Amino acid sequence: FFFSSRRRHTRYPLVTGVQTCALPILTPVRRVFLVIVSIGAVGMLLVGSNVVQVWMAGRASDTTSVDAIVVMGAAQYDGRPTAQFKARLDHAFELWSQGVAPIIVTTGGNQPGDRFTEGGSGAKYLNGLGVDSSSLLIEESGSTTRQSLVGVADLLTSRGASRVVIVTEPFHALRSKLIAQDLGLIVTLSSTRTSPMGRADTIRHHIVEGVGVTVAQFVGFAALDDWSN
Repeated sequence: FFFSSRRRHTRYPLVTGVQTCALPILTPVRRVFLVIVSIGAVGMLLVGSNVVQVWMAGRASDTTSVDAIVVMGAAQYDGRPTAQFKARLDHAFELWSQGVAPIIVTTGGNQPGDRFTEGGSGAKYLNGLGVDSSSLLIEESGSTTRQSLVGVADLLTSRGASRVVIVTEPFHALRSKLIAQDLGLIVTLSSTRTSPMGRADTIRHHIVEGVGVTVAQFVGFAALDDWSN
């Protein structure tokens, strides 16, 4: 057998052009939509992170010795603290009895038409538990958390005190701490564990506080004072 010495040539089709995938054109409306979605996603992440921070702060139960125990005010009816307020006051009394601080500061003003203030009602309740008047300071001009803590800072700094433990609801602890720190106080937390607030309300308040803290990170707590309590 003889093999041909002639080479076989394979013919390939000529490539006359390269096809490319066209990228979608972003119209102005689409660009705005993507920006809004991106901002919303970042906002949700920030709020979620702060809700976790709210939850973690509310679990704190610090018993380090400080200058004063600060009880954040809550509703009172004709001089009698509500169950929610009593839970805070009872916890403050426990800390005082343990020697955490020599002074308890009760806070909170009153609503139009009220004869008594939250701060005054809280002090009267603690006095009835056995806390003598010399161990009590009363802030009774504030109608918001920040206003009350401004009053507390004034009371304590005039006495050369700055280290406090704040007693309040777990969901309210982080905001109270951040505001107090902004005012120059050195803050630890010890939230009440006996609040009568239901589970659904507690969850809702944690979310609301997370949103509030997120907004305050951009505009400051002073700017939010009229919108919060």
